[in-house]
Amino acid sequence: MASGKRIPGGVWPSLMVSVLVLGLAACGDKPPPAPTAKPLPLAVQPEPKKEEMKTAEPRPAPVPAPAPANADEVLAAKVKDALGADSSINVHRIDVTAGDGVVTLYGTADTPEQRAKAERVAAGVAGVKSVENQLAIVAGS
Repeated sequence: MASGKRIPGGVWPSLMVSVLVLGLAACGDKPPPAPTAKPLPLAVQPEPKKEEMKTAEPRPAPVPAPAPANADEVLAAKVKDALGADSSINVHRIDVTAGDGVVTLYGTADTPEQRAKAERVAAGVAGVKSVENQLAIVAGS
């Protein structure tokens, strides 16, 4: 403002009133109303009628699933490992097959005692139901 000029007396009060009115108008704003959506009701199922409420009939016991095909291979490998753990048995001359817990030994043994021992070792493996000993006695084989 220039030094000698004054704003007429009616401007300041009206300017002040305008600023106050605008300021107060902003302070009096209400927050937006909360949404009035109603919660969805839970699904209600009707109760069954008494004649519909029958006891469940007993179900037959489930039939056990057949053993996987590789279970026989696993059993044969266990028997082969058990035979190899015995130093008196030459495991390189014995082949082992398995089917449903029945183990068959093929190959050769030097003596009847080694043949019988191979059968005992195979029979001692968990999962073996019986042993078919097809080992031939061949001295020096």
